[in-house]
Amino acid sequence: MILLELDKISKNFTDFKAVNQVSFKVNEGSIFGLIGPNGAGKTTTIRMIVNIIMPDSGQIKFLGEEIVPDQIGYLPEVRGLYKKMYVEELLLFMAKLKSMKTKEAKEQIDYWLKKLNISDWRRKKIEELSKGMQQKIQFITTLLHKPKLLILDEPFGGLDPINTNLIKDIILELKESGTTIIFSTHVMESAEKICDDILLINKGVVILCGKLSEVKKNFKKHNVLIAYDGSDDFIKKSTEIEKFNNYGHYVELQLKQGGNAQRILEQAVQDKVVIQKFEIKEPSLNEIFMEAVGTDKNGGGNYE
Repeated sequence: MILLELDKISKNFTDFKAVNQVSFKVNEGSIFGLIGPNGAGKTTTIRMIVNIIMPDSGQIKFLGEEIVPDQIGYLPEVRGLYKKMYVEELLLFMAKLKSMKTKEAKEQIDYWLKKLNISDWRRKKIEELSKGMQQKIQFITTLLHKPKLLILDEPFGGLDPINTNLIKDIILELKESGTTIIFSTHVMESAEKICDDILLINKGVVILCGKLSEVKKNFKKHNVLIAYDGSDDFIKKSTEIEKFNNYGHYVELQLKQGGNAQRILEQAVQDKVVIQKFEIKEPSLNEIFMEAVGTDKNGGGNYE
């Protein structure tokens, strides 16, 4: 079932088009990666989804209807917590803004403080917490009301590796329980590990959209990893290779469009090179990102 649908939404700031005819659909129970470089239009798109700003044109539908704000949890990239409030006090305040009953709110607060290993800090002021702990508190504020749609804009910012892994595990648990998640980031490695579908936006325009597995499959350039003993002449004289990085007895190479990896192997055998490893590797999301953004000729600016 489609939970969220954007149909040709656009947003201008004076004479600058920050988002230009963006369309996509988010399936219920999936993790949807909204990816792109800084200033691509990701945050502007999110702000239109949550009704912070309105699109100049186009439609946004949630379960086929107008969006109900209480069904969405939004973690913005630029954090905003009341520094003088106590942790428990702040979380209860945020829960009430989402129309939660006090008893349910307190139960959820207890659960999430324990889940994120910060129960001992519940009576501390926000300003006493580290940046990472504040990030955890902000994360909890997005979850307390059990939203159907969770929008996370750079959720790992300010977290050390241990807490990054903890938040990642929680995101996957939420997906398993049926929560739909929009994961917005410019860090391709993070998106590649957890997203089912992706949309790559650059300068306000959609560059790529679809299932991550299909995007990789349709990307025409593939890498070949070869470990070998012998001369590297088979690499240098090959007409199948776009570019390569040779470490002496190990080479990473990228095929030309239409290039045939088998012919490289045949040439190596013909040159009496001993092949210890020969692996065709699908492109990483980072490679697809660099290729797509590098060849994008649309105009743009510096709005997010």
